[in-house]
Amino acid sequence: MLAFISTPAFAVDNHVALDGSALGPIWALPFVGILLSIALAPLLAPAFWHHHFGKVAAFWALAFIVPFAATHATGIVASEMTHAILLDYVPFVILLTALFTIAGGILVTGNLHGSPRLNVAFLAVGTLLASVIGTTGASMVLIRPLLRANDGRRHNVHVVIFFIFLVSNIGGSLTPLGDPPLFLGYLRGVSFFWTASHMLAEMGFAVLILLALFWVVDSYLYKGDSDFKDCVDPTPDTKEMGVSGKINFALLLVVVGAVLVSGSWKPGISFPVFGLPLELQNIVRDIVLIAAAIASLILTPSGLREKNSFEWGPMLEVGKLFAAIFVTIIPVIAMLKAAENGAFAPLVALVTTPDGAPINAMYFWMTGILSSFLDNAPTYLVFFNLAGGDPVELMGPLARTLVAISCGAVFMGANSYIGNAPNFMVKAIAESAGVKMPSFFGYMAWSVGILVPVFALVTLVFFRQ
Repeated sequence: MLAFISTPAFAVDNHVALDGSALGPIWALPFVGILLSIALAPLLAPAFWHHHFGKVAAFWALAFIVPFAATHATGIVASEMTHAILLDYVPFVILLTALFTIAGGILVTGNLHGSPRLNVAFLAVGTLLASVIGTTGASMVLIRPLLRANDGRRHNVHVVIFFIFLVSNIGGSLTPLGDPPLFLGYLRGVSFFWTASHMLAEMGFAVLILLALFWVVDSYLYKGDSDFKDCVDPTPDTKEMGVSGKINFALLLVVVGAVLVSGSWKPGISFPVFGLPLELQNIVRDIVLIAAAIASLILTPSGLREKNSFEWGPMLEVGKLFAAIFVTIIPVIAMLKAAENGAFAPLVALVTTPDGAPINAMYFWMTGILSSFLDNAPTYLVFFNLAGGDPVELMGPLARTLVAISCGAVFMGANSYIGNAPNFMVKAIAESAGVKMPSFFGYMAWSVGILVPVFALVTLVFFRQ
C-alpha cells in the first residue's frame, strides 16, 4: 500500500477530497463486509477466524482498493489512501500499542476478600483509571486481581459483567486516551479536555446508577454465600497485595503528556510525506509514544509480563483489522459528508429534523446500537461525519450532538461481547479462571435488562430535545 501511494505518478501535494455525492451505496459494501466479518466470524467460525483474520481483512481492503483505483483518478486514490493511513491509522495504532504495552508491564498481585465494599471500590477505581490508561489497559491490569478476590464465591458472574460495563466501556469517557472512538475524534480536531468537560455529567450519572445497582445485587448474593463471607482469605496461598512494574506508571504519564502537548503545541512546521504535510507536533508525539513502549519493554522486570499473561496477539489482531477498516471507510465518510446529496440520505433523515437540525437522542441511540454490534471506533467516525465532521462546529453550536455521538459509541459498546475489544478479552480471562460466563445472547440478556433502562434514563435527562 505504501509503495502504491509513494509512486511519483501518484504523489499529491494537497489532499484531494472525494466527492461523496457521486458515489453509490455499493462502495460501502467492503466496509460493511469487514465489520460483519469481525462481528460474526468469531462466533460462527472461530477456528477459521483465529488463523485467517488477516487474510479476511486484506480481502475486504482489496475489494475496495482495486475497483476504486480502476474507476477514479489516480490523484484522488493516492490522496484518500495517504490521508487515511498517515493521519488516522498510524497514530491510532501507535497510541493503542503504547498503552497496551505499558499496561501489560503492570502486575497487581495478591488476594483480597471479595466483599461488596471491595468490589465496588475495584469497579470505581477501574472506571476512573480507564480514562487514563484506556479501557483495554485498565481491564488488563485489574481483571485478574478482581477475579482472585472473588474466586471462592458461589456467584461471581455478575462481578465480571459489571466490570465489562464500567471498566471496559463507560469508564473510558473522559479523555481521548480512554476509548478508541474518542481518540479518533481527537485526531479529527476535538480538543483533549473537551470530553472531560462535556461528558462528565452523563458518565457520572450512568456510573452512579450502575454502581448502586451492583451494590444491591452483590450484597444480596454475598449474604447468601455463607461459606465465602465467613472466610477472610479464600485462597491464602497467594502472594500479599502489591504492584510490580511501577516504572510503567511513569511511562503512562509520558504518554499522557505527549498526547496533551501534541494538542496544544502548534509550531507551524510540517514535513511532506508522500505528498501529505505531517505536522511536527504529531510526529514528535508518535516518536515519544513509540519510545515509551520500547522503554517499558526494556525496563519492566524480567518475567513480569509472563506472569501477567501478556501476549501480542490482541494487538496484532487490532492492527490488521483496523488497517482494513480505515481503508474501506473512505467512501463511507465521503458519502456521509455529502449529507442529503449522498447515498446515505435516509440515514440523515433519521437523525435530523425536516429543517436540518440534529436529533440528539437519535444520534445517541443510532451510534450506540451500531456500536453494540460493530466496532465502536469506526461507528463513531461514521456519525461524526454524518453530523458534519467539522470539529469547531461540533464543539460549539453542535456540542450536544457530539456528546450524544460520543456517549453512544463509548457507553453502548458494553451491550455485547463484540461492541468493544476489551469485552471479549475480559470474558476469555474470566473463563480461564473458572468463571462460567454467559453465552453471547446470555450476556445480552444482562445488558438489555440493565444497561438499556439506564441508557433510556440518560436519554430522558440529557438528550431530550
